[in-house]
Amino acid sequence: MQSGINLVSIFSIATIIVHGVGILSAAHAVMVVRSSRGAIAWGISLITFPWVAIPLYWILGKNEFQEYAHALQNAYSEKHKLVSQAYEAILKYKAVLPAQLSVSEKLAEAFTPLPFTTGNEIELLIDGEQTYQAMLAAIAQAQDYILLQSYIINHDCAGNEFKQALIERANQGVRVNLLYDKIGSRKLSRNYLKSLRQHGIKVGGFGSTRRKGNRFRINFRNHRKILIVDGQVAFMGGLNIGDEYLGKNPRFGSWRDTHLKLRGAAVQCLQSVFLGDWYWVTRDIPQVCWQVQEAQNNQTALILPTGPADQLHNCNLFFLSLIERSQSRIWIASPYFVPNTSILNALKLATLRGVDVRIILPNRPDHLTAYFCSFSYYTELQAVGIKLYRYRPGFMHQKVILVDHDIAGVGTVNLDNRSFFLNFEVMTFAIDSYFIDSVATMLEQDFNVSRVVNLDNYQQKPFWFKLTARVSRLLAPIL
Repeated sequence: MQSGINLVSIFSIATIIVHGVGILSAAHAVMVVRSSRGAIAWGISLITFPWVAIPLYWILGKNEFQEYAHALQNAYSEKHKLVSQAYEAILKYKAVLPAQLSVSEKLAEAFTPLPFTTGNEIELLIDGEQTYQAMLAAIAQAQDYILLQSYIINHDCAGNEFKQALIERANQGVRVNLLYDKIGSRKLSRNYLKSLRQHGIKVGGFGSTRRKGNRFRINFRNHRKILIVDGQVAFMGGLNIGDEYLGKNPRFGSWRDTHLKLRGAAVQCLQSVFLGDWYWVTRDIPQVCWQVQEAQNNQTALILPTGPADQLHNCNLFFLSLIERSQSRIWIASPYFVPNTSILNALKLATLRGVDVRIILPNRPDHLTAYFCSFSYYTELQAVGIKLYRYRPGFMHQKVILVDHDIAGVGTVNLDNRSFFLNFEVMTFAIDSYFIDSVATMLEQDFNVSRVVNLDNYQQKPFWFKLTARVSRLLAPIL
């Protein structure tokens, strides 16, 4: 009897403590969570269901990563001369944009020290085979150094091909730095990394849990995909490294993706993004080439890195600005469609003022929650005339935005809250008629093999499907 009473007492004390922690955590959420909707959701959950909500909040609730920003500030202080020389080299190619893009120019200046630059060559790489061939060819020609960063690296045929390519150049005296995300590449074997290190390749795993105070902060991911060779050529876009990106995973069938090959000042801009991430992981900056090799095409481009270390929500604000300034068309390709209220309303308003808004999404899922969530927007999007497409041949993973006939962007940003607020991302925005026409042609081909979404088809779905879509939408802030 006495032991039973003790158990009840212990449980009562534990309940009081947990609910107290829940109330304190709710107060913390009200003070630090940026969106009122998010603060309300966390506050109610922490007070009502503290046993479940407390661990989730302290793992997923934070949307600022100031430790990274502080690390970069230290890097600027320690390497002030080097940083100044690098930016001086880039600023020589600073572009002056036409009047219709003056707002984008001002925003870029506010969000990043990296300007729109001239003297670039931007080549579209469509799908995995073309992209991997170009990347491996560039690696094989490296003479001085290679900087490679990927959110996901798989220990499979494609992953081993890249590993062997890097080892071959390292054996020839080329300096190689490889950076992967610890969560995205959590399945990557230790033997894979060990074999790289044994050949003198420097390997770093990007994570956000460097200190005891943020040991459980696993909500931030480095979603960037970057390859720099000798400071002369760079690659970036949607493709990670693995067999599925070549269409070899039967679950997805063919894989649709888009990457870019860059030359000119954009290479040095992208290189600075990699070095910031590398410094966070290693507290070191390798010696690289900052001399810009101007390309013949002389295309104008902006490298826009964004992430949870930004003082403002730079990614969301820049995309919002592009949508709001559109006059004729907004074409977007994204594997996930989980927009926040500001982006959703901007798309609706664009359509209502006569803009041709088209969004192409996958027809098959890789993340079920995000997939179901996209259906919850059907009714309100089609009510204003936004055209939704589902890509049929296989899985579509590209991240592309085309606005009017003025600007096109390719990179790593999905149309969801995770990319806008939680992930470290990077986009290349190009202002060049030839490149914009190439992107438009590419997307038109994708539209032609996609099916137009019919609202009637969704309305005929069973109740459980619609309920799942609506419940998934409740999780939008963390998807």
